[in-house]
Amino acid sequence: MGFLFVLSTLACMAAFVATYYFFVRTTTGQYIDESALVEAATINGPTERATTQFLDWLPVISVAIAAVVVLFVTIMRRRWKSAGIAVAACVAANLATQLLKDWFPNRPFRGVQTIELNSLPSGHTTLAASAAAAVFLVVSPRWRPLAGFLGGTFAVAAGVSTLINQWHRPADVVAAFLVVGAVMLPAGWLVLRTGKRWNVEDGRGEHWASSRVWLSLSTLAGVVAAALAVYSLIGIASDFGQESTTNYFWAGVSLIVITGYLATVAATWLFGLNARRRQSP
Repeated sequence: MGFLFVLSTLACMAAFVATYYFFVRTTTGQYIDESALVEAATINGPTERATTQFLDWLPVISVAIAAVVVLFVTIMRRRWKSAGIAVAACVAANLATQLLKDWFPNRPFRGVQTIELNSLPSGHTTLAASAAAAVFLVVSPRWRPLAGFLGGTFAVAAGVSTLINQWHRPADVVAAFLVVGAVMLPAGWLVLRTGKRWNVEDGRGEHWASSRVWLSLSTLAGVVAAALAVYSLIGIASDFGQESTTNYFWAGVSLIVITGYLATVAATWLFGLNARRRQSP
């Protein structure tokens, strides 16, 4: 089981490096990323106020949700070590994002008109995703499928909102998801090691929060986003050399949604596999 956590962590780190290199260091990547950001201006008219308010409240909402759930579980279930690990990992993920943003050099000029200051990874997305991940780690196995779907949806909504408001490019959001994964996966392994007694299926039948419907919804969202990505790419190819449309924007949204829900499905499956193994004789 530990091997799967190591492999998943390394995959997040490798994907982060690839995301940075392609979308920041190459001309093609910069053009795709910047085009999505520019085209967001045609979308944010009717949605700007709602997404701005959401982003303004996002830090408070993220901290409040995580604090309430973690404190409740800690006090009621006495999972002190697990709560400490989850909170420490949440802080570490946000610190890592800020350090990476400062350490990375400005975006090199590749012939694409863009703001040179580095904005990768997205701090707002990291906060939302890490708070959701902290909740996911401390709840019992029967609640994790529901917590994964709701947390993944919350993180995806935060990431898409930053794009709509033109605060961040799609790659910034994807990089934030990967940072959270690289930090929270080792923390999850520690939670499983320190909470062996409660990190098992209770054997009392399927609970509504552990229903397969939550994993199915995450998978469905990823499939729909993949279809949208294909449609957008076809539109980009057919409109090549013509006036800009919103195909790059929707392709960027698809990338965010696919990454966010893919992480949700992977984490739910990985932790669920551990719970089932511990239950078996």
